[in-house]
Parts: sequence; structure tokens; C-alpha cells
Amino acid sequence: MEPQDGRAARAAALDALSRRDHSSEDLRRKLQDKGYDKAVVDPLIERLQSENLLNDRRYVENFVVYHAARGQGPLRIRAELRRVGLQGALVENCLGAFPEWIGSLQKVRQKKFGARPPELPADRRRQVLFLGYRGFTSAQIRTALGFDTNLGTDDEEP
Repeated sequence: MEPQDGRAARAAALDALSRRDHSSEDLRRKLQDKGYDKAVVDPLIERLQSENLLNDRRYVENFVVYHAARGQGPLRIRAELRRVGLQGALVENCLGAFPEWIGSLQKVRQKKFGARPPELPADRRRQVLFLGYRGFTSAQIRTALGFDTNLGTDDEEP
């Protein structure tokens, strides 16, 4: 493999994209890890974006929908997206556009703990900790579990 070979870099990028969608930063990192030069990779990434073969918005939207369907909340999804190099307004807009956080939270809670709401303080605490680990905000957890919701909203971990 030649580090300056643009055709080989494009073939490697298309091979990676044929398997699954990638963010631009993720694909850039993969190509550089394979040994392709930064001077070849950066223009290639721009070209793939202009051809709409690589689209960060599409990647984030699909990522949010997939992980929310797996029972993960917005805090955890945001952290995972940050791990692959995506953050800022694009991520916030896609997280804000997902309408079913409370419904997703309730499905996860029912799957783990059953249909009955927690009655004992120890059960409530266990459910709150579990849902917090899954990445739901404390405001979402309070709403779903029927706690006092007059405490305001937040985006912090419970």
C-alpha cells in the first residue's frame, strides 16, 4: 500500500462505507490508521461528502434512531457520538428531533422491571439508577416514574 495512492484510499473508503455508514471523522481516522497520508485523506473526505456518499447528518439521525430503539437515552447517545468525533448543533438538533424519549424510557423500564410502577423507595432508587445508566435525564425519569415534576428540567445525569 502506498500512503499517497488516492485511488487505493478511495477504494478503502468505499469498502468501509459499503459495510456500514461512518461519520467523516470516523472514516478519516480509519483511513489514516491504515497508513494513508493526511494530504490524501482530507480531500477524499470532502469529495465523498460532495458526492453524498458520506453524510454526517444522515449518520447522526440513523445513530439516534437505532440507539434509541435499543433503549438508550439522549445522554448516553450524545456521549457515544462525541466518542466518534461528532458534537455540537448537529447532534443536539437530531437528539431534539427524536420525539419518543419518554416512550422509549417506559419500554426499557417495563422490560426490566415489569408493568407495575415502583412502590418501595429501594425499588424506585434501583430503577432511577438503571434508567440513568441507560442515558435518560433526571427530568425524563421523574416524568416517566411519576415523581414530582415541578423541579424544572435538566439535561444532567440523575
